[in-house]
Amino acid sequence: MRRRNFIASAVMATVSGGIAAQSTARPNIVFIMADDHAAQAISCYGSWLAQIAPTPNIDRIAKEGTRFNNVFCTNAICGPSRAAILTGKFSHINGFYKNEGGGDFDGSQQTFPKLLQAAGYQTAVIGKWHLGTAPTGFDYSKVLFNGNGQGSYWNPEFQLNGKEIVKETQFHSTRQIANDAIQWLKTGRDKTKPFMLMYQFKAPHRIWDPDPAYQNLFANIEIPEPETFNDSYVGRKAAADQWQSIEHNLNPLDLKQTPPPELKGEALQQWLHQGNNNEFWTPDPKLKGQALKKWKYQRYIKDYLRCVRGVDDAVGRMLDYLDQSGLADNTLVIYTSDQGFYLGEHGWFDKRFMYEESFRMPFLMRWPGRIKSGTVNNDLQMNIDFAPTLLEAAGVPIPGDIQGKSFATGASKRNSVYYHYYEFPFWHHVQPHYGVRTERYKLIHFYYSMDEWELFDLKKDPNELKNLIHDPEYAAVVKKMKAELKAQRQAYGDTMSPKQMRAMTDARIERVYKEE
Repeated sequence: MRRRNFIASAVMATVSGGIAAQSTARPNIVFIMADDHAAQAISCYGSWLAQIAPTPNIDRIAKEGTRFNNVFCTNAICGPSRAAILTGKFSHINGFYKNEGGGDFDGSQQTFPKLLQAAGYQTAVIGKWHLGTAPTGFDYSKVLFNGNGQGSYWNPEFQLNGKEIVKETQFHSTRQIANDAIQWLKTGRDKTKPFMLMYQFKAPHRIWDPDPAYQNLFANIEIPEPETFNDSYVGRKAAADQWQSIEHNLNPLDLKQTPPPELKGEALQQWLHQGNNNEFWTPDPKLKGQALKKWKYQRYIKDYLRCVRGVDDAVGRMLDYLDQSGLADNTLVIYTSDQGFYLGEHGWFDKRFMYEESFRMPFLMRWPGRIKSGTVNNDLQMNIDFAPTLLEAAGVPIPGDIQGKSFATGASKRNSVYYHYYEFPFWHHVQPHYGVRTERYKLIHFYYSMDEWELFDLKKDPNELKNLIHDPEYAAVVKKMKAELKAQRQAYGDTMSPKQMRAMTDARIERVYKEE
């Protein structure tokens, strides 16, 4: 099947220039995904952290390809986002809609790796999986197993090809995953076939435990706080109700505190996890209020950024190997994360909300000779679009039941993107909600134990601080956005009543790996 001029209509939609003649060889694909890596912590996105914590290797993908500014997740939590990426379908369709109490991913269903595999690709996944059931659709898999599927930063255990458990004790997990991915490319693949490798890191997921090689990074500087660090949440009831604030919910384990030596067993665990249930703690009775919040932020953000530096170096190793091996010219490289993350914005860590910092996903794509270097794309796109985009790049037919749209054949024409988050109350007491975002406006409905609507004008209020839902000047906008939300819910088959949605949240389906 001949590939159409794949990037011209979508990736290149906002830039000038053309694409080199298509090669007859199907492209290799290296799909690199970190966990909880916010776009704000990738320097090519130009945040307040860009000069302090640059990511030159990840930036190289953007420099030699395209940076996407408006890619959004459909459900901002690890497992559900991964399931949406694999299937090209929303959570209520693929069945994996929450981590805690949501059961395991149905590995028998259609995924883009299975479709590529059936079309002659050799497929592999190395690193974080976190979907409970063993990977299907892969010729080779080595995925993090311990820690309830989260894996661990040190002495990680991996499940090999769905069976054998292998414990690696020599390297930090980021370095180990980098080693394994490059080794598979060197010795594990069939060099007569195109390949698709999913190269996936645990970092920079909580508890942000960096490789000692980066332990002294930022040691003698103070990381600036984001401008919404002291958000008051006025007019936003759900934002005030969460349990993911830096001040109240980061725990001693997160911040690498040494417990009292006499604590053992359950008492030790309770001490380490103070804050998870919104209880107050401080390392020093004299440290409280704003001073305590600032202290916790510095401990948190430095370890997070140290973990990011490890990922950036691992990405550099992969790019260097592709160059040195002669694979780079016919390899499509993608860098993304399973969702965004709060790096102190609104006073928070973690994700889950439909607000921009966790809703937005970093997404960079390089394909030499196909994508013009240094370009930028501002179209509205979603993580369900990744599967059809990769299938089209490989010349594989896109099944009609995939809900996403290839970047080349329709995602760029979207007027809005849709979102739905279900999990409550653990882990962070974020109210379930759904919503719609256009280029300028965002409408959110929190429906579980409150009935609250929020409207934001992203042009005037990019930080989403002023809820305009009751502003008479925006009455027409509210009406239009509610109509758009209804249309999107109908289009994607997400038409359950609030009672039915609450039942999904309340369901407790056992998992192979009980969520930590």
